[in-house]
Amino acid sequence: MELSETDRRLLRVLQADARISNQELAERAGMSASACWRRVKALEDAGVITGYPAIVSAENAGLKFSAIVHVTLTRHETSHVATFIARIVERPEVLECFSTTGEADYHLRVVCQDKDAYNVFLEDFLFRLPGIAHVRTNLVLKDIKLHTRVPV
Repeated sequence: MELSETDRRLLRVLQADARISNQELAERAGMSASACWRRVKALEDAGVITGYPAIVSAENAGLKFSAIVHVTLTRHETSHVATFIARIVERPEVLECFSTTGEADYHLRVVCQDKDAYNVFLEDFLFRLPGIAHVRTNLVLKDIKLHTRVPV
């Protein structure tokens, strides 16, 4: 879908405040409320807008441990990869998972209540997955910038 400047304006406003009323969104985008509703619906139908999540502070929600976890698989056997992906997407501690090039095959962003909870995640889950060759953890000391918006 080719995005117009009006689409981009709508997306910027919605990313800043997804709870805005359609009337106010229309006013900020310089269009009628009915045209605004149709355009937002078209963006949803095209998969440009995939949802309207609440942004939760992990720390304020009691999740004080945050890490970037680098995972390397032993071999890229289809069954190991499929199992890894299927199990990772089920874990609420894993906020993000990226398949990457370079030293590690996957990079995970993991949040837990504390280091003990992270150790349980490692010992009882991650280390038990088939095909795991190496896991390296980098502790997050401070969140500098969290991406909650896409530059449109």
